[in-house]
Amino acid sequence: MKTTKANQLDRRSFIKVSMLAGGGALIGLYTGADELLAQQRGPAPAPTPIKPGTYIRINPDNTFVIVGKNPETGQGIKNALPMIIADEFDLDWKQVKVENADLDPKYGADAGVPGLRQYEGGSTAIPQNYTPMRNVGATARAMMITAAAQTWNVPESELTTGSGVVTHVATKRTATYGSLAAKFATITPPALSAVKLKDPKDFKIMGQSIRGVDNLAIVTGKPLFSIDTNPPGMLFAVYEKCPVFGGKAIGANVEEIKKLPGIKHAFVVEPSPQGVNPGWASGVAIVADTWWLAQNARKSLKVQWDEGPVASQSSAGYLSQAKELSSKAPQPPAGGGQGNAVIGDVEAAFKSAAKIVEAEYTFPLLSHAPLEPMNSTAHFKDGKLEIWSPSQTPALGPPATAAGIQPADATMHLVRAGGGFGRRLYNEYDIEVSKIARLVADERTKAGQPSVPVKLLWTREDDMAHDDYRPAGYHFFKAALDSSGNLSAFRDFVASASGVVPANEYPRGFVPNFSVTSANIAPFNIPTGAMRAPGTNGVSFVMQSFIDELAVEARKDPLQFRLDLLNNPIGGAAPGTPGGGAGGFNAARAKGVLEAVRDMSDWKNRDKLPKGTGKGVAFQFAHAGYVAYVCEVAVGADKKLRVNKVWSAIDIGSQIVNTSQAVSLVQGGFIEGMSHLMAWEITIENGRVVQKNFSQYQPTRINHAPPSIEVKFLKTDYPPTGLGEPSLPPAPPAICNAIFAATGIRIRTMPIRPMGYSWT
Repeated sequence: MKTTKANQLDRRSFIKVSMLAGGGALIGLYTGADELLAQQRGPAPAPTPIKPGTYIRINPDNTFVIVGKNPETGQGIKNALPMIIADEFDLDWKQVKVENADLDPKYGADAGVPGLRQYEGGSTAIPQNYTPMRNVGATARAMMITAAAQTWNVPESELTTGSGVVTHVATKRTATYGSLAAKFATITPPALSAVKLKDPKDFKIMGQSIRGVDNLAIVTGKPLFSIDTNPPGMLFAVYEKCPVFGGKAIGANVEEIKKLPGIKHAFVVEPSPQGVNPGWASGVAIVADTWWLAQNARKSLKVQWDEGPVASQSSAGYLSQAKELSSKAPQPPAGGGQGNAVIGDVEAAFKSAAKIVEAEYTFPLLSHAPLEPMNSTAHFKDGKLEIWSPSQTPALGPPATAAGIQPADATMHLVRAGGGFGRRLYNEYDIEVSKIARLVADERTKAGQPSVPVKLLWTREDDMAHDDYRPAGYHFFKAALDSSGNLSAFRDFVASASGVVPANEYPRGFVPNFSVTSANIAPFNIPTGAMRAPGTNGVSFVMQSFIDELAVEARKDPLQFRLDLLNNPIGGAAPGTPGGGAGGFNAARAKGVLEAVRDMSDWKNRDKLPKGTGKGVAFQFAHAGYVAYVCEVAVGADKKLRVNKVWSAIDIGSQIVNTSQAVSLVQGGFIEGMSHLMAWEITIENGRVVQKNFSQYQPTRINHAPPSIEVKFLKTDYPPTGLGEPSLPPAPPAICNAIFAATGIRIRTMPIRPMGYSWT
């Protein structure tokens, strides 16, 4: 499975200032790295200064442009990072205009901090940038005070700031930041040790509900997204790839296609040379005056494919192999190893158990299915490449390689994406459009024609049939309960396409006898990758459902059963493994969200619900965040489901930057989890995807969403972290556990629509 490595930043930063034309000032950032933040893995790198980056422009009229450096895919970071800067700079939000940065080494590669990038994934944006962005704003505020003190010849201690204005308390003299910009630009940035950050109780912007800066453009249909990119003279491309993964085009009727109306170019694209990684797939490109003309010509395309060996693979074959592997699952070696873990003597514990519980759980491949399909625009001209990209992980290397140039000869504009969820971590669209743009430019040069931009737009069918899918999972559980109903042994065999067991999902710190074994399904040649909450997406369903199953078999309250596990670590060990946050998993924080959601939901009176209605609970620790859900579900005799209400308790640290976006991320995560549960499934037949559009892959509709998803944030004394990942994984098991409470039917496979369920 492709995964993303969390990145880190530190607290030590200062800013450098230079003049802009027109009386403005440009504020850049330097940063070192000496503090572990919530996503840190391993030792902190040594402090290293970075080159300046542009964050703030001060205009003479006392308005401000603040740059958001990271990609925006709907998670709200375009608001959040500038909000942090603006609050510490002591502005009013109404004075601020936000701009997205282009891809620039000063925000990443040249920063001198290992792993620092312009990046959207893994809920890393807040933990990576929270303190550095505070330091940018706070240092700018300190410099404004110095500028005013020198202008008025008064002590800095007599000055205050607010709403972009410096005030001399004794004389009530005031000056706007804009009027001080010229003087400000001459001030040497102070050492960070001399800069005072605000007390969080004095925040005026952070912690408030701030509407998205792009909201008006979105709801009024203004061109804003990558799909709206429209540079002058642009042509439109479609790209036909083999329906079987790894297949190659060996011929096509491109000469016939070129004769169709509006078609400017058509050619077979050879696969990337061996050793180029990431490369591009073989296919046939059609380039036309409009996308519809290109797409219509595609209907007449006839391609001869070498489908290759993957054509013999299928989902049914993967499941059959998983069951066969489970029947002869090896015991893990002492001490575990990659894909294995062992504590105590599981087999001996099974022999002495009062009760044995066994269950098989599965979940399928999933497509990310963002509403805006993959697309990118590129212009190759005079040996240079310019790209407009919606990528979550923008990078110049692979597109430059596809265009046959060096990365230094490429530029990339970061354009808002209509959803990502991990799909845009993988940049095939940037690579493909760069290759196509270069081939188009070469043909046009030979014909004496000027080069033009080319937009590549995938269809929904392209998108779903050529995804980097959320891996499927096949889990085979066995657990032992003692005479008191306590968990005394736990075993899981995982049939995997990746061979890596997400060990932080297991209760090994609370079980005296524990083992996990995995084995690879092979061959398995379907591309897989990170989907929202990689490592816990899907796995949370099987783990939280099986723990619920154990609680029922032990005749215990399922929520209290989880708390009891957290209250009884074995030998002082914490559950999970390092890597989920600073200090690893924290049992007290886990208990905090479970206890909070218990109290919010009136859990103790759940037995008083009407017949056919039940409450279920699930908890997840993911990407340093702690999320617990209780949901109430009504199940009709016809298996129609209605989620009546959801309660959620969330611990993502000491500060919520934008409460509006935070609540939306929780609610959106839960509703997306409903789609995973009910209908989302990608199956493979003859090496190709069966489901090609939303008619076969239906998302949860607005009329199916719960009338209420109540969100409570627990502020704890830990660094702030992200929220997009941890809000999704516990949603499906919470619903499934509620279905069991309502009906006595245990759900062990997703999706559930093939079992006859539907939303009411």
